[in-house]
Amino acid sequence: MTKYSVQATTSSPEICFDPEVMPFEIKGESYPENCWAFYGPMFEWLDTFFSSSNGGLVEIDMEILYFNSSSSKMFMDFFDMLDEQAERGKKIVVNWRYHEENESAMECGEEFMEDVEKIKFNLVEYTSN
Repeated sequence: MTKYSVQATTSSPEICFDPEVMPFEIKGESYPENCWAFYGPMFEWLDTFFSSSNGGLVEIDMEILYFNSSSSKMFMDFFDMLDEQAERGKKIVVNWRYHEENESAMECGEEFMEDVEKIKFNLVEYTSN
C-alpha cells in the first residue's frame, strides 16, 4: 500500500501516513475552507489501510496548533473511526502533542480523550528547545 502524504498549507496540516513507518503524523493548523474536501481522502485511505491491515500497532502523533470547529468535528469522526477499529481488535495509540504554553490545545486533547473508549489516547506535553 502506498503512503498518504499531504503538505501543510497556512490553513491545513501536514499529513504523513506511511504504512511502513510509525507513527503516522498530523501536524500544523487546521482550518481549511472545506474540511470534508481536505480530510475526506484521508478517511478513504484509512478505510483501505484498515481493511488490508492484519494487525500490528498503529500509532498516530497529532500536533495541532490551532483548529476551527469544522476541524474539531472531523477529528471527532477520526477518533470515532479509530475507536471502531480498536473495538475490532486493532491496537491503536494516539499521541496528542501540545506545547507546554498552549493550554487550550491541552484542554482540547483532554476533551477528545474523554470521548474515546477503545484507543489509547496520550497527552504529550513538549517544550521549545
